[in-house]
Amino acid sequence: MDQIFPIIIALILVFIAWKVLKGIIKTVVLVAILAAAAIYVFGVGA
Repeated sequence: MDQIFPIIIALILVFIAWKVLKGIIKTVVLVAILAAAAIYVFGVGA
């Protein structure tokens, strides 16, 4: 159940970034958010 919270936070951040940012900066921020969420959920070694 603890793993659902980072996913929800990541989705909220992705939504905000999608609305606010433009161009390549948007892409970089979206990738960073998703990568951070994946590392948190699955661990660094996975």
